[in-house]
Amino acid sequence: MTGRVRAEHRGGVLRAVLDHPRRLGALTSAMYDQLAEVAALASGDPSVRALVLAGTDGAFAAGTDVRMLAADVLGAPDAGEAGVAYERRVGAVLEALASVPVPVVAVVDGPAAGAGLALVAVSDVVVAGPRARFGLPVARTLGNCVPAAVVAALARRTGHARARELLLTSRMLDAPAAAAVGLADVVLSADELDDGVAQLLDGLLAAAPGALAAFKETDRRLAAAAWPAGLPDDTDLLRACYGSADFREGVTAFLDHRPPRWES
Repeated sequence: MTGRVRAEHRGGVLRAVLDHPRRLGALTSAMYDQLAEVAALASGDPSVRALVLAGTDGAFAAGTDVRMLAADVLGAPDAGEAGVAYERRVGAVLEALASVPVPVVAVVDGPAAGAGLALVAVSDVVVAGPRARFGLPVARTLGNCVPAAVVAALARRTGHARARELLLTSRMLDAPAAAAVGLADVVLSADELDDGVAQLLDGLLAAAPGALAAFKETDRRLAAAAWPAGLPDDTDLLRACYGSADFREGVTAFLDHRPPRWES
């Protein structure tokens, strides 16, 4: 089955379901486009009062589909430049989601890794179920790196020291551990998950939309003030990672279902 994002709008809630079960919700090129469309709808339709990002049973988003990276980045004449273009495209989607004026709720009951963790980082409230796992293990798996904007968003949730530790160790955290470092806001059991999310959304829908939008905009301005000159230019770092022999080996090893053999 080809991955897709199913958008369901009901009762003021726009639910975006990351539907790629055979790949644990891994995000394809089409799914990124569909997430951008979801963000535009949530930003432009006044009847949308909350946006929910969720996966299918036992999944959330286990990063970007590696087959897409193999085709679009390693298959390009210049993998380094293609990697930069890929990260900028994903970054635009993340920025669109972060800019949505209504609360964005991530419901995670499966792996949120790589780009999936980036979705968590730009969400306002993160609900974790018992199967949730959080991490950014790309240094151990694919050998690529993440842009400054994602590192900054992650650091805003966990603090800089914890974000650095997660990136360097490639650790995956379960729901209680994620809550302890600020990646998850609410941890629920399997029996509690559906009702708990419904109660959370009822509370959001009962609040004044203008007040919630103002809270979000205040938060965005505070984040911008933390980087008065803007985020640093990371183009050279992305180009080097995506153009490296290690990234090529990481992708090849992943698709071959074997451990990578790093060269550098």
